Amino acid sequence: MATLFPHSDSFSFFFATFMSLALLGIQHPSLTAAAGCQAPPVIFNFGDSNSDTGGLVAGLGYTVGFPNGRSFFRRSTGRLCDGRLLIDFLCQSLNTSLLRPYLDSLGGSRFQNGANFAIVGSSTLPKNVPFSLNIQLMQFLHFKSKSLELASTSNPSKGMFISESGFSNALYMIDIGQNDIARSFSIGNSYSQTVKLIPQFISEIKASIKRLYDEGARRFWIHNTGPLGCLPQKLSMAHTKDLDQHGCLASYNSAAIFFNQMLDHMCEKLRIELRDATIIYVDIYAIKYSLIANSKTYGFERPLMACCGYGGSPYNYNAKIACAHRGANVCDKGSRFISWDGIHYTETANAIVAMKVLSMQYSKPKTPFHFFCRR
Repeated sequence: MATLFPHSDSFSFFFATFMSLALLGIQHPSLTAAAGCQAPPVIFNFGDSNSDTGGLVAGLGYTVGFPNGRSFFRRSTGRLCDGRLLIDFLCQSLNTSLLRPYLDSLGGSRFQNGANFAIVGSSTLPKNVPFSLNIQLMQFLHFKSKSLELASTSNPSKGMFISESGFSNALYMIDIGQNDIARSFSIGNSYSQTVKLIPQFISEIKASIKRLYDEGARRFWIHNTGPLGCLPQKLSMAHTKDLDQHGCLASYNSAAIFFNQMLDHMCEKLRIELRDATIIYVDIYAIKYSLIANSKTYGFERPLMACCGYGGSPYNYNAKIACAHRGANVCDKGSRFISWDGIHYTETANAIVAMKVLSMQYSKPKTPFHFFCRR
């Protein structure tokens, strides 16, 4: 696999990045990990490829090859990233193990700290197609039923399974919707046609939260969707380029913003309706767009170009020669790129997103993430 843009001044880059983050008042997740959470919560995650920690590989047997995983795991783990995802950093900040995919039956998966139901390509609709949010919820209900059954037996290994209190005190994370919007544009829908569909997407998320609530869930962490129009994949494939000041597709981003406004409003209404629940809405869009708009501050040289892909400047993305496929190029330093493969972020970008999430500046209501530690 060829190498793009080799660099040797990695120390100076990391020093500059560290100083930039320090000036912005952002702590690295590793600095906040062990101190605040002595009893980590059980975590259940529902979503798409932005938080899939290996579900696609475990569930469908798809190959997610190297160089995915190269910068942290030193091997591919099924994550579409060169290293850790946002959810990995959030787990580390609570001093808990990285979440295993629900469908992973091998590798000693125990699931005492929760399970990840997120799968690459997932969306809210159509609701009965694997692995939609509804299907993920059905998987969770089966998982819960079986776990409680095993936890109630006299088997000496019953302590390995999550108890009723574990489920009721768990943190339920949802990060989905990007693929719904993207699919609408991909089939030729206009901006106005796409936004007319968004209430249906929000309705599915709301129904899932209420079903989890009925099952005893009380702690919810909801991510909005990122700036879809800044993804190299979308930029390289769009027929009409209505670009904003930072080179992103304005119509795609406007649809994402509309989705996020409706999601925020939904969370506000649910806080009134479900008064004993904690529902945190996190503005991932604002965080990610700030990386694009202020890319030089963070040392990102080409904010709209994929580190791993094919085609070179300006986007280095070709759907027929994707990252990890024969003929694809990979940059020498993913830490200089926001986009890993044209769709997903690099570990460095994910780390910065995590720092900002943990800062509480982008969450509503402002709540420290260690609030979810068991007491």
